[in-house]
Amino acid sequence: MLCASMLIAMGTGAATGAGRAPLQPKQLAGPATEFEAMRAPDPADAAILSRSALLPVVFDASGHATLRVPVHHGRLDAMLLSGGADWSPRLVSPAGVELAQATLARGARASRLGGEHDGQSGTVVRLDGLVRGDWTLHLQARPGEGGRGYLLLKGDDRLELASHQAHRRQLVGERMDIVAMLAADDGTRVALGRDAGHVRSAQLRIVAPDGTATLRPMHDDGRHGDGGAGDGRLAGGFVPDATGTWIAQVIVHGHDRLGTPFVRTAEHALPVIEAGPRLAAGTASAAYSSPGRLSVRLPLANAGKGAHYRVLAEVWGRDGKGGEVPVAWIGGMAEAGDGGLSLGLDERWIARAGALAPFELRALRIEDPDHFIPLATATRLPLSTPRLRLARTAPARQAAIDELMTMGPRPAAADARAAATGRKLVLVHGYCSGGVWPQAQFANSATFLDANQNRSHDQFAQRIKSFGAQWNSFGTVAHSQGGAASLHLYAYYWSGLDNASGSRLMQSVGTPYQGTNLSGIIATVGNWFGVACGSNSNMTYSGASAWLAGIPTSARSKVNYYTTAFRTTNWYTNDYCNAASDLVLGDPEDGTVERAYAQLPGATNRGHTAGQCHTAGMRDPAQYRDSSRNATMSSNAAR
Repeated sequence: MLCASMLIAMGTGAATGAGRAPLQPKQLAGPATEFEAMRAPDPADAAILSRSALLPVVFDASGHATLRVPVHHGRLDAMLLSGGADWSPRLVSPAGVELAQATLARGARASRLGGEHDGQSGTVVRLDGLVRGDWTLHLQARPGEGGRGYLLLKGDDRLELASHQAHRRQLVGERMDIVAMLAADDGTRVALGRDAGHVRSAQLRIVAPDGTATLRPMHDDGRHGDGGAGDGRLAGGFVPDATGTWIAQVIVHGHDRLGTPFVRTAEHALPVIEAGPRLAAGTASAAYSSPGRLSVRLPLANAGKGAHYRVLAEVWGRDGKGGEVPVAWIGGMAEAGDGGLSLGLDERWIARAGALAPFELRALRIEDPDHFIPLATATRLPLSTPRLRLARTAPARQAAIDELMTMGPRPAAADARAAATGRKLVLVHGYCSGGVWPQAQFANSATFLDANQNRSHDQFAQRIKSFGAQWNSFGTVAHSQGGAASLHLYAYYWSGLDNASGSRLMQSVGTPYQGTNLSGIIATVGNWFGVACGSNSNMTYSGASAWLAGIPTSARSKVNYYTTAFRTTNWYTNDYCNAASDLVLGDPEDGTVERAYAQLPGATNRGHTAGQCHTAGMRDPAQYRDSSRNATMSSNAAR
């Protein structure tokens, strides 16, 4: 079982241990008005919109590499990710004139793509006054130095590559297709596909978990799931043959509507897992587990006993004339027992809907708890029920929705954690990080510490839960991924968060609730150079979208969040938080998260601050060092 270290005595704790605490999942449910929000998202809604290109650099036997570098509007913004090697760059114009080395050196500065433990160092080059067109970059590796790396280029903001997965069945042996299209916005209209630009070549670069890279063509012939022939919609795919994180990188070369050459890439970090449980029968069954509570049993095959899954389904019934009646959605995290999974359903949902048998489950999906990859699904599944005891009276239909209906029964008072006493504000760090909050600025607080680790939201949440079990109740102030992990904990598991009192239960700063494009790029770079913490699919656009599709509105409403970004220096020139991530992220951003993707629909946005960056070491002060905001969060925090 996870435990805190001896530092707890000083108000700081480390989340360690080999096992995990009992899950104690909530039995979630919500009204039919939330059906759409809880359904599996369309992968196209989580498309990567890329204005940049991450180009692999591979040297020949003599240590030489040559790359074509498109230059737009006379400006070059690029980064050489060399793994610390000196590549002696030379830049040659379209006319064959080499740029003076002194000019190249003045435009170069050291930077880092990613954080202290999850990033890669390199050299950012910013040059103005260049001739538009294809320049040539010559690189020369020294004997014995690394023979590969990446060149990261920032392109014209008006031309994007939109790329998304065709589906999220990321299973060994299941074909995975990637779909992409150009999109151009000149300020007056948006053009798509062929209207946005001409594609000269399009490839899908696949990097397996072992680092093996292969190139596959992308098609626009109308025969590969790419829409109509010649419409500018591209598609390509592969079949993963092993578990682990696969990288699917779309690489597109061409020229825009004005004839200017471009290159764009989009990086998809795709965790692939083994096939899991399957539905073993054509009917689900419900039985009373306690007065007013039904246990809905899903018969499964190939489910490991004790394994847990995220399950979501809609309950539908009939009215007196046989018409369809939506009742409620049910779900949550469920542990597999002998022969299946069980979900909870309060019969008051049925009474409120005025529904009658026969009942059925719709839009059923069973997902793994770490990546939210669908393992078993059913469009419609009959649900057998006992004779219901609660009559469909007017008072029953008008009864208020309470905690028992939305989260199920609280754990029994005999639970071991009931002996815990006291109240605390828990300060939570983010992905691949350590204790970042100045604890002295928060009253009655303790620092959660799981330093420099890569956890899924589910794993992270369970560690917060275990750490917080020292107290009867706690609230959270969280940075970055810690905000999502806190919300995940409250949404799915009983913990001290459910006992806390105060105006703001969960507060966060800089949390990528809807993901960040850096996740895929850092995963791609790390596959070659190695990154200490590894990739995290929960913070990709696709992974975040899948996660949010199971977070109830009632849980989101308990979150209060803040965003920050770099300071704008004047009306036409922007500052930046990090020179490297500025090549990738759209403004405004904090060096890691774009403001647009830091929003949490259904939560309370407490404001945006300019002049603060995601973490220390960036151009503006770190967002978690704002003493005024910290004082506000401390005084309003639930504990």
